Amino acid sequence: MNRADGKLLRHTDPMYRIAAHVMAKRSDSMNSITLDIPLAPMDAYIRAKKKDGVSLSHMAVILASYVRTLAEYPALNRFIVNKQAYTRNEIAVGMVVLKGGEMDNGTMSKIYFQPTDTIFEVERRIQEYVSNNRADGDNNATDKLINTLVSLPGLLRAAVCIIKWADKHNLLPKAIIDASPFHTSMVFTNLASIRTNHIYHHCYDFGTTSVVMAAGNAREIAKRKGGEIVHEKCLPLGVVMDERIASGSYFAMAFRRMKQYLNDPSLLETPPAEVKADPQL
Repeated sequence: MNRADGKLLRHTDPMYRIAAHVMAKRSDSMNSITLDIPLAPMDAYIRAKKKDGVSLSHMAVILASYVRTLAEYPALNRFIVNKQAYTRNEIAVGMVVLKGGEMDNGTMSKIYFQPTDTIFEVERRIQEYVSNNRADGDNNATDKLINTLVSLPGLLRAAVCIIKWADKHNLLPKAIIDASPFHTSMVFTNLASIRTNHIYHHCYDFGTTSVVMAAGNAREIAKRKGGEIVHEKCLPLGVVMDERIASGSYFAMAFRRMKQYLNDPSLLETPPAEVKADPQL
C-alpha cells in the first residue's frame, strides 16, 4: 500500500526484507560514520563566487551535494515503516532555525528540494526557509501543529498515539506529514553555528527519517601526502543511517560521490545529466 509521501517497494533484496523484521525499530539499525570534508576547496569556491557577486554558504554547498547525491543514488531516499520499505516521492530536509539568534528560541521545519536543483537554487531555498522561519510568531506548519497538540489538557498523549498509529498503517494525512519534522529525507543540524563539535544524532523511531547529518567545529586531520604527514583543516559531518534501506557498499559509494562534489562544488552549478529512479520501483 502506497503512502502520501512514498511508494511501496515490493521487490527489495530478501536480506533487507528480513532485516526490517529483525531490526523492527530505527534505533535498532543505526550505523554511524564521520565524513571529514576538506574546507580549502569549499572556501576557495565560495570566495571565487563572491567575487562574481554570488553569495553562497557552506550549508548550501553541503545540502546541494547531498541533493545531487540523492539524484544519483535514490536508495538513500528510502524509508521503513511497519517493516516495509518505501521510496520517498520528495526530497525534504529537516533543519532547526534559531529565532532572533537565541539558542533557546528555535523552530524546526523542513525545506523541499528538487533533484534537478543547482547549488544556486539550493542557496535560494535555504535563504527563503531561514527568512520565513525567523519571523516573529508561530508561522510555520510545524509550530502550529505543536501548539495545537499542547493547547488542551490530555490532548497531547492521545493525539500522539493516534498519529503514530495512523503513520504505521499509512493513514497519516499529507497535511500532517508536511508539518512533521520527523518525515524527511534527512535531518541536518549545523552545530558549528553554535560553536559545538559534531555529534552522531539518533534517527527517530517515529516518522520516516533515514539519515541524520550533524556538522561540527572545523578540526585538523592528519593525512599522508607525498610521503609526509600534513594537517588538513576539515569540516566533520557526523552521519547516522538506517542500514535497512541500503547496503553498506551502496552507502559508501554514495558518500564517496558526495565528497567529490564537496571537493569541487562547481560540478553543482548545472542540473544533473540524469535523475535516477529507485531501481526497485
